Amino acid sequence: MAEPGGVDDPPVVIHCRREHLESIRAIYNREILHTTALYEYEPRSAETMAAWWAAKQTAGLPVLGVESEPGVLAGFATWGPFRPFPAYLHTAEHSVYVAESQRRQGIGRRLLSAIVAEAGSRGLHVLIGGIDAANTASIALHSQLGFTHCGRVREAGFKFGRWLDLDFWQLIFTPGATPVAAQNPCDSRE
Repeated sequence: MAEPGGVDDPPVVIHCRREHLESIRAIYNREILHTTALYEYEPRSAETMAAWWAAKQTAGLPVLGVESEPGVLAGFATWGPFRPFPAYLHTAEHSVYVAESQRRQGIGRRLLSAIVAEAGSRGLHVLIGGIDAANTASIALHSQLGFTHCGRVREAGFKFGRWLDLDFWQLIFTPGATPVAAQNPCDSRE
């Protein structure tokens, strides 16, 4: 049996703190520069990420992570509003990113499971993932955790000299249920 914190223990998911912002930025920027996980071209600046963090904090949105060492993230997960209109209040779009050196260790599964649990505990009705159609690892993970494919936008993005298809995967927590209140389930401050 492994000691607590040993190599056999599952990754521990934490609520990220501001000190993790540089790790989040490093993970994002690697994905921007080298993959189609993000349909962006330019790395994010420290200022852009500070504004991103402030917006998450102001809105009460979760940023969960797994540390590879104190203060350094192996991966993170978050969500935001799916669309900025009132009828979408109970639907959110999530993101999960794992540092390249930390992949295939169960971190992505732990983070996605944690963000799903957080969304369910806050009363979200639908959680959506927009995934590049060529990202078979992310698609397989979402499928294994109960997400279903709900659509594809062909040639939605253009990066690395080619058109990219964007798949949407959804998890419906309570199919057909009517919301009990008009409060924003994304906002933990209410």
